[in-house]
Amino acid sequence: MRNGNGSAGSPGGQVRVSTEGLPVWLDPVVRAAETVRPTQLSRFLPPESGAGRQSAVLILFGEGPRGPELLLMERSSSLRSHAGQPSFPGGSLDPEDGDPLTDGPLRAALREAEEETGLDPRGVQLFGVLPKLFIPVSDFVVTPVLGWWRTPTPVGVVDPAETARVFTVPVSDLTDPDNRATTVHPMGHKGPAFLVESALVWGFTAGVIDRILHFAGWERPWDRTKQVPLDWRA
Repeated sequence: MRNGNGSAGSPGGQVRVSTEGLPVWLDPVVRAAETVRPTQLSRFLPPESGAGRQSAVLILFGEGPRGPELLLMERSSSLRSHAGQPSFPGGSLDPEDGDPLTDGPLRAALREAEEETGLDPRGVQLFGVLPKLFIPVSDFVVTPVLGWWRTPTPVGVVDPAETARVFTVPVSDLTDPDNRATTVHPMGHKGPAFLVESALVWGFTAGVIDRILHFAGWERPWDRTKQVPLDWRA
């Protein structure tokens, strides 16, 4: 990572969170990040013992041809964890990222996003951090880091072994009731899902998006009885 705009830094350098100069439409997300409680985001919270692999994801908002959008990627089908799933850029904290309890997750989110999508972190302004959540199936303790893509740069697959596709999704598509459904896991678990950009966004990523839309006041009524299986393309 490199210094720039006071939001991205090099290992050991300062990484700060700032809401200065954000577009007005992000105000509801800023307010939600400041007030939301962990239990309002998920029933899966980090173990009190402190166990789990510390990680971070970058929830990056940009301004696209159709208005506000989110940056997502599709994980390679060869990965051990969450293979083939659409997700936010992110991954485990490295030692050089620093303290997991302070700015380590900020550095990790930017570093992983650069490694996975090729974006230039100098164009990203970090403006908020959501409470840590837990993904039991992979033992990840995840810090969701909110960013504004102040200066967009080209993105794409950097390493096909990690990433199959990088894409953006208009927020208007995520809030469109026609694109929303409940996914059913083979084990019987149910959760929110989004059918966007030829992808089924589900699991942890869909759960966080669902809660952001809800607490930002962007959610539109949708048919919660509409179900889609994970093998929806079959």
